[in-house]
Amino acid sequence: MFLSIFDIFKPGIGPSSSHTMGPMVAAARFLAALRGGAEPEPGAGPPARLEAVLHGSLAWTGKGHATDHAVLLGLLGFDPATVDMDAAEAALDDLRRTGRVAPEGLPEMALDPEAGVIFDCGPPLPGHANGLILRAFDERDNLRLEETYYSVGGGFVATARELTEPGDLHAEKEAAGYPYPFGSAAEMLAMAAASGQSIAEMKWANESVLTPEAQLGTRIDGIWSAMDGCIDRGLGVGGILPGGLNVKRRARAIHAQLQDEAGLNLAQPHVVNDWLSVYAMAVNEENAAGGRVVTSPTNGAAGVVPAVIRYYRDHCVGATPEGIRTFLLTAAAIGGLIKHNASISGAEVGCQGEVGSASAMAAAGICAALGGTPAQVENAAEIALEHHLGMTCDPAAGLVQVPCIERNGLGAIKAVSAASLSLRGDGTHFMPLDNCIEAMRQTGIDMSEKYKETSQGGLAVNLPEC
Repeated sequence: MFLSIFDIFKPGIGPSSSHTMGPMVAAARFLAALRGGAEPEPGAGPPARLEAVLHGSLAWTGKGHATDHAVLLGLLGFDPATVDMDAAEAALDDLRRTGRVAPEGLPEMALDPEAGVIFDCGPPLPGHANGLILRAFDERDNLRLEETYYSVGGGFVATARELTEPGDLHAEKEAAGYPYPFGSAAEMLAMAAASGQSIAEMKWANESVLTPEAQLGTRIDGIWSAMDGCIDRGLGVGGILPGGLNVKRRARAIHAQLQDEAGLNLAQPHVVNDWLSVYAMAVNEENAAGGRVVTSPTNGAAGVVPAVIRYYRDHCVGATPEGIRTFLLTAAAIGGLIKHNASISGAEVGCQGEVGSASAMAAAGICAALGGTPAQVENAAEIALEHHLGMTCDPAAGLVQVPCIERNGLGAIKAVSAASLSLRGDGTHFMPLDNCIEAMRQTGIDMSEKYKETSQGGLAVNLPEC
């Protein structure tokens, strides 16, 4: 149950960690089960045909999120962390032509790319708003294997059984030998006070149980390198985003304007907000185009943390490479607390769980990188999250474009503002982060399904006349 920094920050493809990456991972797990990891139905022959049924938010907004393509790619044997998109498109073209798949280690099977992926827009499955059922049949159409998966946000996937039997987080951490097994912000602060360690130092010690220290720093640097490259790609591309809304990519043009104004002493002081926004928008335009991003903690919120790190590196006095490591370790610690105690899934709690969580992570990260104490870091995360409470997930046409791209820019601005406020104090504040996380969880439970990634309400149904 320990959430590594490499679980929180994972490479993958857009536009959605829960709707694209998760279903691909689920499909890969199903293929592994077919290869021998699961007991087949009695009397069933070798697998000859595959079928997928999407439920809940995966059905309601699956077309806009390319969930059907993601499932097909997963059943073709592709992995979101390593997929070559040119090869993937070629494989999809072959599938459309032949209706057959031949994953490694399995016989050739039928898979209808249209009828074989069913969008069930009825009630969601009981375990989570993002559910899918994968089935394999033999040549006589007898069911050989069926498994229910839930894509629970951030690219994380659980079977129905795993979702109901997660085990005890605290006990599993201690049993695994992690030196700082905090499961709440209160425990995190208490352990920091007792040990004299920063949040980043405690997180590093925990990560060292899994990854040798000689490799750990290099792998963390790799996270930032991937994020930084995504920003640069987004800043270099214009045009129209796919999906039919005809949304323009704006990051390149805005960045060019900012570069032209640099050094002219003509800019307003608040222009720094434009820099934060353009870095975030660059990432989320890449995500909306199906490009490679890093979950932070999700794809829909992938621009906030990279934007604030880029702001720290390029605009803050005293920024260092070690500060970026501190940022990422601290942000991952906060992201793990939110995921464990509430949710990072827009389909489960709305966008407060995606951009809100990302903003809290980024606020904590930059606060730590700028020398904040553990109490100030916790305060920064609380301020940022508190002021995203109640935020809905209502993307127009089910695409991760409107309002998602701009929302990442505003999440980055809030993160820096929250960190700045916390650094002006001593960390003492009224509302603990744990209470704020619990309020987000309760708000998500009470929030109407119309506003949780179904595109059935809010901005999604209030489109301009064409």
